[in-house]
Amino acid sequence: MISQLKQKLKSKSKTNADTTSASASEIEANNTEAASALDLNDSDEATFSPTPFNPPFWLTNPHLQTILPKFFAPKPPQYRREILRDSLDESDVAYDFYDAHPVDNTDDKVEQTPLVVLFHGMEGSSDSHYARALAHQIHAQGWHFVVAHFRSCGGIPASGRVFYNAGDTAEVHHMLQTLRQHYQNIYAVGVSLGGNALAKYMGEYGEEACCEAAVSVSSPVDMSSAAMNMQRFLGQKIYTPYLLNPIIKKALGNEISDAEIEAIKAVDRISDFDNIFTAPRHGYRSNNDYYRRASALPHLTDVAKPLLLISAMDDPFIGFTATENDVSECVTLLDTDHGGHIGYLRYLSEQKKFDINWIPETVVDYFKFNGIAQ
Repeated sequence: MISQLKQKLKSKSKTNADTTSASASEIEANNTEAASALDLNDSDEATFSPTPFNPPFWLTNPHLQTILPKFFAPKPPQYRREILRDSLDESDVAYDFYDAHPVDNTDDKVEQTPLVVLFHGMEGSSDSHYARALAHQIHAQGWHFVVAHFRSCGGIPASGRVFYNAGDTAEVHHMLQTLRQHYQNIYAVGVSLGGNALAKYMGEYGEEACCEAAVSVSSPVDMSSAAMNMQRFLGQKIYTPYLLNPIIKKALGNEISDAEIEAIKAVDRISDFDNIFTAPRHGYRSNNDYYRRASALPHLTDVAKPLLLISAMDDPFIGFTATENDVSECVTLLDTDHGGHIGYLRYLSEQKKFDINWIPETVVDYFKFNGIAQ
């Protein structure tokens, strides 16, 4: 495995009239350069050099970047679903596979073709726009892909008291161990809440992490500041209802007391829901205790395998991001000026269409840079 250097790459948006929209030829040229993804610095050490994210100026608004991508997602692939037990043996969880080719798991055979595992965001699933885009990109490389759903997600209700939370690295480890029984070469991607859980896992488990490399996208690695971001006007009025209403509905359908029901019905902030439901259900004393203990940031100095953290500086959700002094030499920081929350929407001027493949392309380039088996 190629040793990693800490680096912080900041994409600069083009602002003059000649560069207000990215042409397909420019993107193609950039992708050709990024395919090698090998630059040598003064110390002759290899560093990861991704394609810059440069949206046209009229597409730089972070809320447009956050909201619009779901309208330009590709069609969902034909997933193959497996239902397995969670780490507590309390609930069934769904694994949605998009196989590169038929897999023979009989007689303890271990598949050698790489498997890329996605850990989704809050109330996400294999149908989320980022899951669809990544599935198609991974499949085009000839690799296997799977969305490992957290409890209560993907249409499978939770059977026990425990749902999911941003710090549940035991569940992440269980899922990867389960997959390792049949797949030799595993790489992981985490998005938003799932990205924090994956990044925390990479730090907590170090060399014992069950994946060769990982990418964390739009992840609230400092959850207290993320919670404060969500209490701003737009976060409170637009994003909170979108994220909170589905999980409140799930919670009300679970076995909860009358007092819990009344308290949950009155909730209008994610932090309040975390204090009433998420924290006590998952062994935390309060929402503050949950945010402190579940945040990935304190664990990033212990990461021992390649990890790429992608963060947009205009993300309306995530709050504070990691700096070079917060991470180990195995972590690469990719901070972009624009991109919103799991957005990274481009416009291909020559083809006159929108495109959400910057994240999938960067993920593929990073895994190739780190020697993914072909």
